[in-house]
Amino acid sequence: MNYRNLGNTDLKVSTICLGTMTWGEQNSQVEGFDQMDYALDQGVNFWDTAEIYSVPPKKETFGHTEIIIGNWFKKTKKRNKVILASKVAGPSRNYVRDGENSFAGKNLKDALDGSLKRLQTDYIDLYQLHWPERNVNSFGQLGYSHKEDEREWNNFHDTLENLKKFVDEGKIRYIGLSNETPWGTSKFLQISEKKNLPRMMSIQNPYNLLNRTYEVGLAEISIRDQIGLLAYSPLASGYLSGKYRNNQLPKNSRIERDGDFWTRYDKPNTSKAVDSYFKISEKYNLNFAQMSLKFCEIQKFVTSVIIGATTMEQLKTNIESINVKLSDEIKKEINNVQKVYPNPCP
Repeated sequence: MNYRNLGNTDLKVSTICLGTMTWGEQNSQVEGFDQMDYALDQGVNFWDTAEIYSVPPKKETFGHTEIIIGNWFKKTKKRNKVILASKVAGPSRNYVRDGENSFAGKNLKDALDGSLKRLQTDYIDLYQLHWPERNVNSFGQLGYSHKEDEREWNNFHDTLENLKKFVDEGKIRYIGLSNETPWGTSKFLQISEKKNLPRMMSIQNPYNLLNRTYEVGLAEISIRDQIGLLAYSPLASGYLSGKYRNNQLPKNSRIERDGDFWTRYDKPNTSKAVDSYFKISEKYNLNFAQMSLKFCEIQKFVTSVIIGATTMEQLKTNIESINVKLSDEIKKEINNVQKVYPNPCP
């Protein structure tokens, strides 16, 4: 396994991070346990979850993934072997704390205490803001629409002050962002330095061969300010494994089960771009999914690549991507496809 520092800390996290969002929906607790056992044995010490998981998020499965992880900690007594990341939901889900899921004092405390209880742990290593409180063009939306009447509780300083209390109490070790913009990231870093408040150590945003928009503004910030990317959706919901090529729709796949939720990668040039990348993997005798993952892992601005598998076969294939080598020639051909089909699924 390969390891990198989390932000500017001495904490070493595996460059493959175990994603967990399918546990409690597509995967049972038994399957989740098997994945955790296997990943840890392979040197994957970094796991990511969120209070709103399982996915697609809904009231009935809120917190179920954290419960499964907590039950595994209780059974195995291996909490100290894992660097655990979770997230507090931003506003929009009415069933989460009656819709008042801001990053304010009591609300943040209730969210954190709820996660700690479900996870059966006293602390979370990396606590992330799942998406901004303010209006941003995230989750595949293009174009920024500014709203002058944004709610007053959208306050970066107050958010960091609130998080500091829990860092001081030992409930959180480090903090991070998710689905954040260059402006928001810079603002958080500015305020934390100026006011001597906890510093954001990571950004969890989408990054894959179909969506390289992170490179435009955030990559430079990641490198210069040591706030690396935790790349989610590195296989673009399975499109970059090749499973949906030639109009295939495997049973129990994400698109077959919840197609309306995963429309982000159903775009006009998706299949053309996927086929072009697939041909490169075929030409060099590489597993398509492993090539796609490795391309993400080798980027200088990436700290870790979050893999989410629904079968043990997928999990093993994904973890083994660390052993793949991409020559300069392969990387050049990949970049040439990006020039022809630039970010077909932003």
